[in-house]
Amino acid sequence: MILPTVDDIRALHERYAPSQEALDLVLTHCEIVCGIAEQLAARTPLPLDIGLVRAGALLHDIGVYRLYDQAGRLDHRDYIRHGVLGHAILRKEGFPERLRRFCSCHTGVGLTRHDIRAQRLPLPEADYLAETTEEQLVMYADKFHSKTTPPTFLTADSYAKRVEKFGAHKVRAFGLLRARFGEPDLTTARARYGHAQA
Repeated sequence: MILPTVDDIRALHERYAPSQEALDLVLTHCEIVCGIAEQLAARTPLPLDIGLVRAGALLHDIGVYRLYDQAGRLDHRDYIRHGVLGHAILRKEGFPERLRRFCSCHTGVGLTRHDIRAQRLPLPEADYLAETTEEQLVMYADKFHSKTTPPTFLTADSYAKRVEKFGAHKVRAFGLLRARFGEPDLTTARARYGHAQA
């Protein structure tokens, strides 16, 4: 599979971003997640396609742009749809399924058909679960930064606390990722981007 370059990915973000503000928020988040994933990948003995990890991290949230309205406001109510919207964007752009899955399979610690039914989520009923090591790493790295206002870095403990509301099985799933990949050092990223830590 031929992966898009960083410049290709930036151009795609620029094409889909409805405003400079949206571009700054989403692309910066994707760059932060990429940096965290690269840091964790450098420490793991697991075999990884680091190029695929980079591309997946830089593209995982591209669907967020589809949630902005004409006034530039982000639709938080339907935010859960950003993964499938990103998958659709990458399909339209001709990217292979192996790359599109980084969009649709990174939400929380994975969404199942049961989650969608039980929570009445506005998603096609399917399992959206990170399967490959690369997908799992990007999904995990994503948990350490939030696009809240203002954007915030999260520790593993603070994310584990957030995911509790979805059930003990989600906390366990996060714990398995934590054991598998370790915890990132966010000191450099916090200094570089100036975002607080929760």
